[in-house]
Amino acid sequence: MPALFSPRSNALARSSLAAGLFVIVAVPLALMVYVRTSFATGENRTVAQPIPFDHRIHATALRIDCRFCHSGVERGASAGLPPTVACVSCHSKVWRESRQFAPVRASLETGRPIAWRRVSRMPDFVYFDHSIHVAKGVGCVSCHGRVDQMAQVTQATPLSMRWCVECHRDPGPQLRPKELVTSMAWTPPSTSAAADSLSTRLTTQYHVRSLVSCSTCHR
Repeated sequence: MPALFSPRSNALARSSLAAGLFVIVAVPLALMVYVRTSFATGENRTVAQPIPFDHRIHATALRIDCRFCHSGVERGASAGLPPTVACVSCHSKVWRESRQFAPVRASLETGRPIAWRRVSRMPDFVYFDHSIHVAKGVGCVSCHGRVDQMAQVTQATPLSMRWCVECHRDPGPQLRPKELVTSMAWTPPSTSAAADSLSTRLTTQYHVRSLVSCSTCHR
């Protein structure tokens, strides 16, 4: 009676089992590595906007405060985007009639807001409130980077769970006086002793707590 399986069957079976185990282990590991890369987090990704808005001109040269355009940052979860009329009021007739201003004119004519594209995006299952961070003295630059030096805004930080939790564990170094929250150029004291003293004082003054429970961001 001829053999049902060839002499190579055992080797093929072992190879199949080994390949299956490799896939079971390798795929989750590869996904865990991928979600930590800039391809998944969006860090440093360039996002084309409908209008070539240069933050270097507005934030640095003209010294326009972040809250002029992002007026909701102190009152709610979303920082908000400027209404179209905010763009019109600041510019001369020459600029308003320029090619770059076409989306603004179209927005005024149709009543539809300008279709700005989100740069820093949190997953839908993450709750983030701008107002509480601003109220506790966390500067815009901590999450958004030196926007005043960006011609085209990019996501300056990973905004990953690990990155957020590290700050929540030890928020003190990210705190600054509330009146300087929107300052891009502010830096903590140069000496470690002075920086630690300021961090401790602001942590107490603003009643900052280390919040690392899941329900803080996942509600």
